[in-house]
This record gives sequence, C-alpha cells and structure tokens, in this order.
Amino acid sequence: MSATIYDVAERAGVSRSTVSLALNAPARVKPETLARVLAAIDDLKFVPKSEAVSRARRGVGRIGVIAPFTTYPSFARRLNGVLQATRGHSCEVVVYDEESAARATLATLPLTQRLDGLIVMSIPFGDDIAERLAEQNVSAVLVELERPGFSSVTIDDVAGGRMAAKLLLQRGHERFAFLGERHDSNDGYVLQSDARLNGFREELAAAGIELPVTHVHLVHHTVSSAAAATEELLALDRPPTAIFAHDDMLASAALRTARAHGLKVPEDLAIVGFDDSDIAELLGLTSIRQPLEESGHVATETLLGELANPNRSLQHITLKLTLVERETA
Repeated sequence: MSATIYDVAERAGVSRSTVSLALNAPARVKPETLARVLAAIDDLKFVPKSEAVSRARRGVGRIGVIAPFTTYPSFARRLNGVLQATRGHSCEVVVYDEESAARATLATLPLTQRLDGLIVMSIPFGDDIAERLAEQNVSAVLVELERPGFSSVTIDDVAGGRMAAKLLLQRGHERFAFLGERHDSNDGYVLQSDARLNGFREELAAAGIELPVTHVHLVHHTVSSAAAATEELLALDRPPTAIFAHDDMLASAALRTARAHGLKVPEDLAIVGFDDSDIAELLGLTSIRQPLEESGHVATETLLGELANPNRSLQHITLKLTLVERETA
C-alpha cells in the first residue's frame, strides 16, 4: 500500500500538521525537524494520493518555475518566455517566488511529485538537493546556473564585463569603478556579479589599467545601497570617470547620484549597466543586453524535450549578449 501522511508523521516522530507545514511552508519548520520529515518522505516514497489522482484524470503535466521574481524584475520577462513556450502544450506552469528560503523550497518541491519538471533561475543549490531531484526523477533545467547533471541556459558574464570595459576604454577613460551585488552565501558558485567584475577587471588589466579595491563596491540590491556606494566613489581624491554596474537598477542609482552632485553624464562620469531592462531605455542608459525572454523560452523548450525523451543528452546553451549604446556612455 502507498504511504500516507500519517505514516510520514509516525516515521518522523512529528504530527500530521507538521508534515503538512513542511511540505507547504518549509521556512516555518525548524531545520532539524524539516530534515527528519524529508528523510521520512524519501524512505516511504510518499505521494499525496488526491493530487496524483487529480492529475491523472486531467492528463496535465506540471512545470515549476522558481526564481527571485519580486527581488529582480528581470525575471518577470524570463517568465514571459516560459509562458510563450508552453502555449499549445498540455501543461500547467506553477511559479515559486524565492528570496531567502530557496533551499527549503527546492528540497520539498520534487518530493511530493506534484511537478514533472522544474526550471531553476539563478538560485544555487547544493549536492543534497541535486541528489533529491535525481532520486525523484524530476527533470530540471537551470537558468543563469551551471551544474553537472543538469541542462542549462546561460550567458557569458565574463564576456559581458569585458564588453563594458572595451567601450569605456574606447571612450578614453582611465579611472574606473564597479558596482556589484553582495551575497551572503553562494554555495561555491561564481555568481553573475563576480563573473562580470572578473571580465571587467581582466579587460582593463589587458590595457595596463588596474582596478583598485577601493573602486569596487559590492552592495545589497537596493537603490539606497547603490547610491551610498556611489557617494563614496565620488568622494575619493581621484574619483572614477566611468562606472560599470552589475545591473541596470544599480546603474540607475549611480546615475541619479551623479546628477545630484551636478555631474554631467557622460562628460564627467560615464555609466554602463547590464540587462537592458525597461528602466535602461527610459533613462537612456547604456547597457549590456541579455535576451531575458529568450532564456525563459529556451529553458522551457529544453525541459519539454527532456520530458518527452528522458534519454536525451543534456543541453548547455549560451545566449548572445549585445551592447546597447545610449546617452550615459
């Protein structure tokens, strides 16, 4: 007989309501309790019966998309690509917005077998979650991430940093700065901000220019943090004449701060962002364009292909970046 939620509760030594909470709101369960519940679910191969029956009757597949949607508006454009790619297919798209509880959610999503496939956007995860996905036979495609055993859709962030440096060098600049994003933990991954900084620094070094540590600011992803960092850069004895930002939001904060100081952009200070978001077009911001909708579309097509053919080889797709020149550089 199939295991029930009561069996899981008994095996884990918790109440049925705790099991339900672990499945539906894992961030509200103590880590040690959650670990026991997950282990019991693994051991018993628990599947919520009503969900399995409902899906079997409908004949509908379900794809999960997990990303920090409310933290980064660019992911909404990626989601549009996902929705476009699923038109005409018999499947549901379930969206999970994650900022801090991503690991807990990723640990529980496949275990209920409510998902046939998963698209993970820019959320690093460890070996334990990778093993669970494999054990539960849930196909997953990664966006802005690469990990052995998974198909991926990425861009070359290092090349993007080089692209920004080349433009600013061509404009005759000699003093540079970088505004990046600070992360408390990265699970061993080289994150996008770090990769873009590496490319930026390497291209400057090739031209004989060192990027001083004092000219690199890693901040929280907020306008206020980026503005404060720009204030510090402008207060230096020899402030930069060009700033490259990890994304357009940080770049827009630098732009506003520069203008508040009475600086002319790009004459006194050139600014380059990344993504080519709507805000970049609105502000006339020079930016490195990445194909956001296309990344979601390609990831979905890749996942649907894996679901249709489980023996298909893994796909690793790198999308092209484009420099979009506007008024700020």
